[in-house]
Amino acid sequence: MSEHAAHQQGTHDAGASAEVIGTGATAAEWDERYRSRAQVWSGKPNPQLVREAGSLRPGKALDLGAGEGADAIWLAHQGWHVTAVDVSAVALERAQAHAAAAHKKATDEGIAGRIAWQQADLAHWQPEGQYELVTSQFLHSQDLAWQVPLRAAAAAVKPGGTLLVVGHHPDKLPPWGGAHTHDGMFYTCEDLARELSLDAAEWQIEVLTTRDRPITGPEGQEFTIADVVLRATRLL
Repeated sequence: MSEHAAHQQGTHDAGASAEVIGTGATAAEWDERYRSRAQVWSGKPNPQLVREAGSLRPGKALDLGAGEGADAIWLAHQGWHVTAVDVSAVALERAQAHAAAAHKKATDEGIAGRIAWQQADLAHWQPEGQYELVTSQFLHSQDLAWQVPLRAAAAAVKPGGTLLVVGHHPDKLPPWGGAHTHDGMFYTCEDLARELSLDAAEWQIEVLTTRDRPITGPEGQEFTIADVVLRATRLL
């Protein structure tokens, strides 16, 4: 899969334990998956996030499916105050450690303090308040219909704010990892537009496209996948 978890995730406040909201069997399963490997994702921010959010004015951001924290840390480096949500406490412990390390290395000493980590099962979780940026990167799961958290994500964008959704196109998945997929787990641009119902009176669609991207597999295989990218501005 890609740099970030194709799943749901949660938070810690820097230096503290995670706030926990409605977690259960799914959390335990993801904790075990993270424990099975010292590092699951690349540690780099997702490229479509960097491309689409790099020029936005920083404010409050919500990162759904934060994984080991690369996107949240990148956003904090840009000046955002981030609420980073994931189902796995193990992932969030790693994310918090990565944020602390980035804090020590950075000339800007506000990095770790700009991120609030929250552990939550996105099947039941609802955001509190609204944000200038809500981002969901590759939030695909066998345990969760993607429509549920993405509709919540759209509702959490404040007027003038940005919704950014990036996912895998179902027709360009890597040949490895097929056992972890099922019908309906991924989406096209048309699926996103239909299911999120971003009414023209309330939203301006800035980007709705599919972008090819080369990746390297676990055994060095080269392959080109496709990212589905939606960036929209809430008008009302």
